[in-house]
Amino acid sequence: MASSTNITHQNYQINKSDRIRVNGNQPCIVWFTGLSGSGKSTLANAVELILFEKGISTYVLDGDNIRNGLNSNVDFSTEGRKENIRRIGEVAKLFVDAGLVVLTAFISPFKSDRDMIRTLVEKGEFFEIFVDCPIEVCEQRDVKGLYKKARAGEITDFTGISSPFEKPTQSELTVRTSEMNVKDASTRIAEYILKTIAHEK
Repeated sequence: MASSTNITHQNYQINKSDRIRVNGNQPCIVWFTGLSGSGKSTLANAVELILFEKGISTYVLDGDNIRNGLNSNVDFSTEGRKENIRRIGEVAKLFVDAGLVVLTAFISPFKSDRDMIRTLVEKGEFFEIFVDCPIEVCEQRDVKGLYKKARAGEITDFTGISSPFEKPTQSELTVRTSEMNVKDASTRIAEYILKTIAHEK
C-alpha cells in the first residue's frame, strides 16, 4: 500500500533520548520466535516479570491477543502472516520510541519478516530469541489442540505441518525449551537483556 503524499511526520518535544534518560535503560524489542507450543508466550511473560521487578518499563505483545484486536482482519495465508508481522513490527517500534522494552511472542516463520523488523529500530534495539523446540515435543504439548486439527486437515497453512518455519541462523539467543525449564530459560534471557540495556540513571 503506497503512502499518501499528504502525510508529514510529526516531531515531539519529548523524544526517545529523554525517555532513556528518565527510565535509566535502553528500550528494545525482544522478539520471541518459534513453533506453536514451543513456549514463546510463557517465556515472554516470565521474562517480563523479571525485568519489571528490576524497575524496567515493559510490555508484552502476544500473537493471539493481537489477532483478537488489531489484526482481527488478517488471515493466515502467507501474505496475511507477513502483514500480521509487519503491523506488529510497527507497533513494537512505537513502544521502543516510548522508551519501553517490548517483548513480542509470535511464530513469525519467515526470516525475511524478522530481518525487516530488525531494520525498523536502531542497532542494539532488536534481540531475536529463538525458542527452539522439536515439533514432536510441541505436538505432545498441543495445549490449544492446533496440531491435532492441522494433522486432520482442519487447519491449512499451519507452521511446521503444512507451512514452513525458517529457523533463525543468527539469533541473539537460542533457548531449547525441551531441555530447560521456564525458570532457567527466562533467567538466562533476562540476564542477557539486562546486561545489554542497562544505563546509569
